This record gives sequence, structure tokens and C-alpha cells, in this order.
Amino acid sequence: MSVLVGTSGWSYDHWVDVLYPRKATSLERLDAYARRFRTVEVNNTFYRWPRDEVFATWCERLPEGFVTTVKASRGLTQFRKLNDPVPWLDRMEAGLERLGAKRGPLLFQLPPHFPRDLDRLDRFLGVLPSGRLAAIEFRHPTWDVEETFAVLERHKAAYCVTSGAGLACILRATAPFVYVRLHGPDPHQLYAGSYPEDDLRWWADRLGEWRAQGRDVYAYFNNDGQGHAVRNALRLRELVAE
Repeated sequence: MSVLVGTSGWSYDHWVDVLYPRKATSLERLDAYARRFRTVEVNNTFYRWPRDEVFATWCERLPEGFVTTVKASRGLTQFRKLNDPVPWLDRMEAGLERLGAKRGPLLFQLPPHFPRDLDRLDRFLGVLPSGRLAAIEFRHPTWDVEETFAVLERHKAAYCVTSGAGLACILRATAPFVYVRLHGPDPHQLYAGSYPEDDLRWWADRLGEWRAQGRDVYAYFNNDGQGHAVRNALRLRELVAE
């Protein structure tokens, strides 16, 4: 079982001189990222789904053994709220399959104004392509109940474990893998701050426990400001390896 640690996205201007030189192109930034990490969570797909050829370029550019997780289009998760998902899933699948062996889980982030609807979640998970890894990040607190976990377990979909301001941190594994998003330690603002050493050691212990249960673990830092995500991810990976 493996524990993969990375960041949410790889191309940020404020990562210049942290991970890559000032004049690096987006793909050169990806090259620099891949020299330090074995996985990435592609975040910009949430805002605009790329052409299929873009996924093929990433696959060709990334080294063997690299794992690319992808955030689903907000058209499906935020606007449609999982209704009528098949056209969206078909469109996304056409690009995702171009990742080949470098394809990892697909993350569905639900909006904070979408309360619990177990029937809709069950129908949605029931039409996902067979054998594909899916993780669901809930933002409305009404989802955090045993009934939700039971639906996820039945479909072998992962409950996304989160850390961040205003988000519940529930250490629940509902699939053969665990998906973790670390949105920053600032108690007042998401995506802000750098995790202190004690917090990183605590998370390293949790990731190690899930691995000991026989689960693969994917963990991504989303506190990208000032390069915090890069430094936190590198340090957590060191701690997991100890």
C-alpha cells in the first residue's frame, strides 16, 4: 500500500523561486513539480475542463509511476449538483482515459449550499464508470452522518477527509483508499497558513494508520499561498517515510 503526498495544482506565480524559476512555462513548471513529487491533484479542471489533448500532453510529460488525480467540473458538482450526470461523466471520461496508467481518483467537490440528499448521491454513484476511483468532498455539514458513509461504502467511494477553516475533520475511511485535502491551518480563512511541525506529525500518524489497514492514501495540500503547500507536502512525505 502506498501513501502519495502532493499539492492541489502546480502552476502558481507565487511559487516562483520556491519550486521553479521565474520564466518557466506552465509545462516547465509541471516538469519541475514532477521532479519533486509523485502525484498532483489537478485543480483547474474544476473551473474549465480541458481538451482531451491536454490530458494526453500531461501523460506524455509526466514520468512513469506518477499519479494524477483530477477535480471534476463544477458544472456537474456546483451547478447541476449531481443531477443528470451521464453527459458530464462521458465528457470527462474522454479526457481522463488519455492519462492511461497515470490516472488516479476523480474528486467531486460539492458546494456548501447543497445539503444532504442521499437518494441523489446514491443515483450518482450508481452511474459512475465501473472500477474508477471516486472521492466526494462534502461542504454542507448535514452530509456528515452514518447514512452518508453507508452509501459511500456500498459504492466503494471515498469520503474526502478535510482540514481547514469551518470544515469538519472526520477521519472516516469508506473505500479501499483514503483521500485527504489539507486546506490550511488558519482557523479563520481557507487556503491560508502553514501547518506547524506538530500538526504534520499528527497527520503522518493518521496516514500511516490508514496504510496499515491496507489502504492506499492520497493527500494534497491546498494552502498554496507563499509556497506553504510545497513545503508542507515535502515535510509530510518525509515524516510518512520515517
